[in-house]
Amino acid sequence: MPMNPVISIIDDDSSVRDGTMDLLNSLGFIAVAFARADEFLQFDRLYTTSCLIADMQLPGMTGLELYERLVVSGRDVPTILITAFPDDKDRERALRAGVTCYLTKPFSEKELIACIRSALEGRKNGSGKEAT
Repeated sequence: MPMNPVISIIDDDSSVRDGTMDLLNSLGFIAVAFARADEFLQFDRLYTTSCLIADMQLPGMTGLELYERLVVSGRDVPTILITAFPDDKDRERALRAGVTCYLTKPFSEKELIACIRSALEGRKNGSGKEAT
């Protein structure tokens, strides 16, 4: 795992994207942000991403669809899904698929940091995902 983990953020809401990126950079992470899933998939450092934070509702491809696509391609990136429109069925499906956390907006910095720690610990230990 890199010394300063790369955390990719995908959210079409620029205020969420920028605020999350600023928070993570201030905590010593290398944060990169994208408005769409397809932009992330074209990212030249995709394979250095240690943790992915993705909105459930994205144009073109949902955060869960992106996660499932990464898993199928052999690139199982620890993923935190965030949503402003929580749905119990989506949450259950996401956690069953193996995402680390499913957070409802607005979420606290403390909740997000706990999820990132869980994602990075799971990656370091090579263990399965922990649902929150």
